[in-house]
Amino acid sequence: MIPEADSGQVPLGYADPLYAASLAEFGTPRELPRCRGWILERPVEGFSYRDAIGCYPLFSCLDWSKVTQDVDELSGDLVSLSIVADPFGAPSPEVLQRSFDLVRPFKEHYVTEVRQGVDAIASAHHRKYARRALRDLVIEPVSDPLRYLDEWVELYADLSATHRLSGIRAFSRAAFQRQLSMAGLVMFRASRERRTAGLHLWLRRGDVAYGHLGVTNAMGNQFAAAYGLYWFALAWFAQHVHWLHLGGSAGVNRVESDGLAAFKRGWATDTRTAYVCGRCFDRVKYDEIVRVKNLDPGQFFPAYRAGEA
Repeated sequence: MIPEADSGQVPLGYADPLYAASLAEFGTPRELPRCRGWILERPVEGFSYRDAIGCYPLFSCLDWSKVTQDVDELSGDLVSLSIVADPFGAPSPEVLQRSFDLVRPFKEHYVTEVRQGVDAIASAHHRKYARRALRDLVIEPVSDPLRYLDEWVELYADLSATHRLSGIRAFSRAAFQRQLSMAGLVMFRASRERRTAGLHLWLRRGDVAYGHLGVTNAMGNQFAAAYGLYWFALAWFAQHVHWLHLGGSAGVNRVESDGLAAFKRGWATDTRTAYVCGRCFDRVKYDEIVRVKNLDPGQFFPAYRAGEA
């Protein structure tokens, strides 16, 4: 059963049932009842087996001390499980190894302690372009994000086409409709003469706000809207949370020199390591899939999903 919105819900960020529901096109949402996190069950193509992944981009839950018991109870149902653990809340790698066979560093994620103040946080380069954006654009929080659903979907479709995003990262209109309905979702809008130049989505949970997705159009690029949106977000969230999670570099590789990483680094005060965790529940079935598909076990887990990433 796909969970629906609860108007009285406390903001849960990526642990929100409605967020899991927004990804239902890519797997059946399944709650881990003790830790209160969500995974997506999927059929393994060409077999009668199923496996699961954590919700993209991060697996988050309400009680990490209960993860081991929940994961152990999946052993009769699934071939494997893989997640990227939320660096805010997840225990140490040594503790994660009690639940998973594989625990290894995935990426360094940029984080910001917002109470230091945006002037002290932002790099000189970012301050320059943010001030330009704030001079030329109106930037404000949106009281009703669903009002901009159509505009957001159009902007994100252009971004997806430009960067050739596919699969779960491409997100559908139905996915965004659910996400924009979530408790704790915050949208910021940059505009000029009432025309949208960019939109930025954040998910709040407790003392952390997660930079979820941001898009600017041609006008936004002209007026450095991305810089203005981040500047405004840092100043706004300083009144509401202690930390921002900005995420890591683009793609599945640990590349810290790409443009996105450099952009995030200019707003960050520190980094935290995000760990990819994997558990093989049925080695016989896992090896069968790898053998039939004639795959190199390699470094990716599960090996038979490597091409999808």
